Amino acid sequence: MIIELRSARELGSACDDDDLVMWAAQGLTGAGRAWALGDAVVAGSPLISRRDRLAVWGGADCAAALLRHALGELGPAYRPLGEAELMSEVTARLDGVRERGRFSWMSLPAAPAPIPASVLGEAVGWVEAEAEVAALLAAAAPHSYAVPGAAGVSRWAGVRVDGRLAAVAADAWSAPTVGLLAGVATDAAFRGRGLAERVCRWVSRELVAAYGRAALMVDDVNAVAIGVYERIGYRRRPVMAAHVTP
Repeated sequence: MIIELRSARELGSACDDDDLVMWAAQGLTGAGRAWALGDAVVAGSPLISRRDRLAVWGGADCAAALLRHALGELGPAYRPLGEAELMSEVTARLDGVRERGRFSWMSLPAAPAPIPASVLGEAVGWVEAEAEVAALLAAAAPHSYAVPGAAGVSRWAGVRVDGRLAAVAADAWSAPTVGLLAGVATDAAFRGRGLAERVCRWVSRELVAAYGRAALMVDDVNAVAIGVYERIGYRRRPVMAAHVTP
């Protein structure tokens, strides 16, 4: 029998506190919803990281049945995602649900070690002037999902070089127990100096302090970024996203 989960506590118990599921549920506040069946859980919320998303977890048979139910409840605009192997099995069981793309979900269960003070240079901090952030992103990362003023994008951190904003990262679409790192970008004039790693390490510590753990999404082809995140301590999980076909 399919059971709708009504609280974050119920959800955490049902999915072994899986960070991707807990992030997608957004604390089951607002429009977040979740269901359980047998050994599977599906949970999602609208407009997180610019998409209506459903995280899928558990055994493929129950997960496929749950996903069919959830899409019937929430509509075909939702994008299912989950571990790549599971989603391959789930999409094979569902007509009209097909692979959309693959990337990595990376999670950080504890605060990373700080960068030694001897190499810190100018300090990282929260940035109030979002116009500067927007200008940097427009030039250095025009396809970033996280931009100043977007719904769910909470705050920006950055580091300056000679007073000029050189690298940034955001706390965006965070859930009550999972902070999400997004919007990482470095001005082209300052690349190669480790500034992005410095900002990401600082924001990651802030996210773990605020939410208990941190996570991010990264394209698998971005080996440089993945290397940075792994040095900070993030653990990588291959993920597949799907979509409902007409």
